[in-house]
Amino acid sequence: MSRQSDILFLQAALELAAMGRNSCAPNPPVGCIIARHGAVIGRGFHQQAGNAHAEVNALADVGGDVAGATVYVTLEPCAFVGRTPACAQTLIDAQVSRVVVATQDPHPQVAGKGCQMLRDAGIEVAEFDLPEARQMIAGFVSRITRQRPRVVLKSASSLDGAVALESGESQWVTGAAARQEVQQLRAQSDAVITGAGTVAFDDPQLNVRDQGLLAKPLQQPLRVVLDSALRAPSNRQIFSDHTLVVHGLGAGARYANATPGAVEYLSLAGGPRNLAGLLEVLAQRGCNNVLVEAGPKILGSFLHPAQATPLWDEWICYIAPMAMGSASLSLAEFTLSHLADAHRAKVVEHRMIGEDLQLRLQPAQ
Repeated sequence: MSRQSDILFLQAALELAAMGRNSCAPNPPVGCIIARHGAVIGRGFHQQAGNAHAEVNALADVGGDVAGATVYVTLEPCAFVGRTPACAQTLIDAQVSRVVVATQDPHPQVAGKGCQMLRDAGIEVAEFDLPEARQMIAGFVSRITRQRPRVVLKSASSLDGAVALESGESQWVTGAAARQEVQQLRAQSDAVITGAGTVAFDDPQLNVRDQGLLAKPLQQPLRVVLDSALRAPSNRQIFSDHTLVVHGLGAGARYANATPGAVEYLSLAGGPRNLAGLLEVLAQRGCNNVLVEAGPKILGSFLHPAQATPLWDEWICYIAPMAMGSASLSLAEFTLSHLADAHRAKVVEHRMIGEDLQLRLQPAQ
């Protein structure tokens, strides 16, 4: 097969991988296609941790002999036995003749070992490093290599940078199309971080409610509320189901009237201001991707230049074509002594979402 044909098959496998993106954490999303003589004979993707991996599902889809076939997989086959058998060995046992890999697995127990197992067994291996394959597993790579999740900030503001009126009224700054897209952002996230102020004023649920998304494989994100002194009203919707509350009052501190068993408490050294510590905890819990949907204080904490290295990887800004005036709350709450101290961002994409402008940014450095 030509290089271009290999890439086309891998791109099709990436479409399969995306089908498990909302449900497979802490594992990475992976898709697999099996072909013989240029024709697809099997397809599979990884849906949920502990269940069959993409290669196994594709082999099952074939339902018969795959000897001599080519396997196209978006991530290097695993080389160790975990909750499931090693996929590299499974492909060896199936007697496939060729394996084409879109990108290498960064996990130290794999990281080239899967491909080497295949080669040692006499199987031809072609390795690529496709940008779209790396993007598909970006959160997993962050958790494995940096011990923190990939962090996406989300904001919705007016043209003059306001997110709410002084009264706290903020529903709705942006239109229905932008709010609908946020449902997809939540679905792709393993945790959603917000603050006590947002909980008090907006009473959000911060879960996925879109029926189209609920009809597909989905793992609801962990809701994380940063509440340093446990001051948020405990009768808010978010506290009716499992929510992690991060505070700084020490072990044993609780809301007075929260629903029994619904709230999990984390007393973090330094309290919620210790964002690096919080992200480390979320990584340890298997969170690959984290979405920050919060008010000016928390967004400001992530953007503050006191963070020597930015703790965010992408910032998705929805900007409504309206002005809210001076009696309003600004997008991010922090102060600068010098303009040069600000963390710079670069715009990597801009598009219209309904009547609102969406900017997608990444840290400049």
